[in-house]
Amino acid sequence: MLVDSHCHLDRLDLTAHQGSLDAALEAARQRGVGHFLCIGVSADNAAEVKALADRYADVDCSVGVHPLDVKPDATPALDWLLRELDHPRVVAIGETGLDYHYEPEAAEVQQASFRLHLEAAQKTGKPVIVHTRGARADTLQLLREAQLPQAGVLHCFTEDWDMAKAALDLGFYISLSGIVTFRNADALRDVARQVPADRLLVETDSPYLAPIPYRGKPNLPQYVREVAEYLAMLRGVPYEQFAEQTTENFKRLFVLAHVG
Repeated sequence: MLVDSHCHLDRLDLTAHQGSLDAALEAARQRGVGHFLCIGVSADNAAEVKALADRYADVDCSVGVHPLDVKPDATPALDWLLRELDHPRVVAIGETGLDYHYEPEAAEVQQASFRLHLEAAQKTGKPVIVHTRGARADTLQLLREAQLPQAGVLHCFTEDWDMAKAALDLGFYISLSGIVTFRNADALRDVARQVPADRLLVETDSPYLAPIPYRGKPNLPQYVREVAEYLAMLRGVPYEQFAEQTTENFKRLFVLAHVG
């Protein structure tokens, strides 16, 4: 069995499946994908991701505010976040983090939001899903300051080995997406070869970042199979072994997930 550890089911382009999420999920299941983590990105979609997790036995969700969804004049309220997290299908916090690539001017408000999510992680014990882009030093600094007792994950990792090693040293997992298959991703492939087998996850981040040979098309959860097959080849292990290992890693990190 394989797990898509990070997807946005509420945002999928379902034209290939006649507009049916049921069909899209079934197509993934037919390719060996047995579980999906649907990610919250804002206050606006928290109810929707929870409804999807309630609807499908093989879907869990997270709740949080993506750094690019943080309002310039306000950070999320801690009491709101804690209420949203108090749900049996919400198994993680986020995605949260820092993204200076698109909004370097929003660094201060993003940091405030990230700290709030990390505080919620302290209070609930749920793992945090971290988005980081163009903000290596600040991301690591805030994670070090938080001193979380539980692990989290740097999702859709695109940074270098030094950052990966620093995150691993903090107890975090590394999740890789279809970007690792891109022609210009040599540095990321170097990271992918080095991450310890028991700290690696796979994801689609669908509907974004479809892997080769689907690059440029809408991404779907079923394409996590391409990501996993590529990584297994890159690391020189059988696909079945890689799928089993990453699934066990997912269950270890997201201990509340309803994985069959």
